[in-house]
Amino acid sequence: MWFTQSIFYQFYPLGVCGAPWQNQGQQSHAIASLVDWIPHLQRLGINAVYFSPVFDSDAHGYDTRDYLRIDPRLGTNEDFAALCRALHGQGIHVVLDGVFNHVGRGFWAFRDVQEKREASPYKDWFHIDFGGNSNYNDGFWYKGWEGHYELVELNLQNPAVVDYLLDCVGKWMDWFEIDGLRLDVAYTLEESFMARLHGFVKARRPDFFLLGEILHGDYNRLLRPGMLDSCTNYECYKGLYSSFNSMNLFEIAHSIARQSGPEPWALYRDKHLFTFADNHDVERLASILQNPAHIPLVYGLLFTMPGIPCIYYGSEWGAQGRKRDGDPALRPAFSTPEWNLLSEHIAWLSRLRQSSRALCYGDYRMLQLTNRQYVFQRSLDGERVQVAINADAQPFQARWDTGAAQGTDLRTGETVPLAGGAVLPPYSFSCWRV
Repeated sequence: MWFTQSIFYQFYPLGVCGAPWQNQGQQSHAIASLVDWIPHLQRLGINAVYFSPVFDSDAHGYDTRDYLRIDPRLGTNEDFAALCRALHGQGIHVVLDGVFNHVGRGFWAFRDVQEKREASPYKDWFHIDFGGNSNYNDGFWYKGWEGHYELVELNLQNPAVVDYLLDCVGKWMDWFEIDGLRLDVAYTLEESFMARLHGFVKARRPDFFLLGEILHGDYNRLLRPGMLDSCTNYECYKGLYSSFNSMNLFEIAHSIARQSGPEPWALYRDKHLFTFADNHDVERLASILQNPAHIPLVYGLLFTMPGIPCIYYGSEWGAQGRKRDGDPALRPAFSTPEWNLLSEHIAWLSRLRQSSRALCYGDYRMLQLTNRQYVFQRSLDGERVQVAINADAQPFQARWDTGAAQGTDLRTGETVPLAGGAVLPPYSFSCWRV
C-alpha cells in the first residue's frame, strides 16, 4: 500500500494559516497559500500530507460546526479542492482528520436540540438527559468528551448519526479526492462505527488509509482486519525523546523490540505504526530535548525504525513550542517554510528510506546496545541495512557481528570496512548497506 512507503507531513491548518482563535464567520482564503509549500514538501521528500481539522468549527477545529464546509477562517471548499488537486498533481497523498466522536456546541443538530428540546428530531444524536443541566445552563445535561463540555459527544450507536457521517466522508472523497482519514480519539470510538467506516471507504477505494489516534494499551484491539490500517505510536514517541534525555537508549530499544523484534511475543511485527517525534498536542522536539545535538539522531532513528514516519510542520527546521505555553505555542503561524542543516538531514533520511525496501518493510534485529549507543539491522529479501547511533560527546568503538567485511556508507556512497564493528563519531547517526 502507498502509505507504508510514505513520508508524512502534518499541517495544523488553523495554526499555520494564522486563523483567529474564535470563529466569527469571517471569510478568508488563507489555506490557498499552502500551495506555495509544495516545493518545500518535495524537497523534504514528503509524499503524503495529513491535515488536522479543516472543517467549520467553533474554535480549534475539533469542535465541528459543519462537516461539509471548510472553516471560513481558512477558505472555501473550492480553495481546499484546489489545494488537494495541486498536491495530488505532485504525487502527494491527502489525509484528513476525521473528528467523529464529538462536535462543537455550534454544530447545527445540537443547536436544533437547544432550540426545540424534546421536539428536536436530533435529540437522539447525542447523549442527553432533559432532567438535568449543563455547565452552559442549557436546561438539559449532555455527555461531553472526557468532561470537556465544549465538545458534545455524538451517539455513534444511532444509525442515523453513522449514516450522516459516512455520507460526509463520501462527499469528501468526491469533492477533495482524499486518500485517507486520521480518526481523532479512535481509542474511544465505537468499534461498530469503525467497522462500518472501514467497509464504506474500502469498498470505494481499497487503498484508502485509516489511521487511528491511540494513546496507550494494546494497539491490536483496533489494528486488525476490518478496522484500522495503522495507529499513532505514542509508546515510541515517548521513548524517542526520553531515552536521549535520560541517556538510556535501552528505553527506546525495549519499545521497538517489544513491538517489532524477532521474538514470537513481539506485538506488532509486520504492522506499520504511525511514528512521530512531535505533533500538535505535544511539546516540540526542539523544546523537549535537553541536548540539541540529539535532534538529528532522533530523526535518524525515526526514519529507520519500523513504522510510517511523520514530520510536524516547522519541526524540520527546529521550531520551538512548549506545552506549558498553551496550544497556540504548539500550532504557530508560518508565512513561509524555512530550510537549514536539519531540514537537509531530514530530506536525506527521506531519500534513504524511500530507496530501501528493508527500511519500509524489513524485519528488525538489535545488534549492540549501551546506554548511549544503539546499533540495529533492518533486512528484507537479501537487503541488509545496519544503523548505528552514538548519543555521546565522545567517539565509541562499536563491536557487533556485522556479517560482512565491508559495507556501503549510505550517506557518502563510500565502501568502508565493517569487520567486527566500526568507530562511531560523537553525536553521530551512521547507516550502511552490507
